[in-house]
Amino acid sequence: MKKILIVDDEPTILLTLSHVLSRKDTVVITSSRIEEAEEALLRYPFDLVIADIRLSGMYGIEGLELLSYIKEVSPSTEVIIMTAYGSDEMRDEAYSRGAYYYYEKPIDIEHLVSKIGPLDIILPSAQNANL
Repeated sequence: MKKILIVDDEPTILLTLSHVLSRKDTVVITSSRIEEAEEALLRYPFDLVIADIRLSGMYGIEGLELLSYIKEVSPSTEVIIMTAYGSDEMRDEAYSRGAYYYYEKPIDIEHLVSKIGPLDIILPSAQNANL
């Protein structure tokens, strides 16, 4: 069984991605806070984490800190980073910390599913949708 962790402080994104990515052979866990995400990472081995860069913290880079933490505790876990406040520097920093892919919101769900496919996580094809 594959496991995906989604970390975002926007409930709509958590709900939508959870719905799109949930399958009988895939468990999706969601978290709106970095502390919850770190706890989940210690409890379960995840195949994939999809995380927003800017959570409800003060500095707006919590997702990058989470990315570094993930690569420290579970180097084989792939991480997709997303943000509504992107820049070239932010993208470069995400990749330098080990991100599998970087998205600027809105996210094209069909493209996201195509990026997850090579990770051997079986997902349905998505209809042309943006998140």
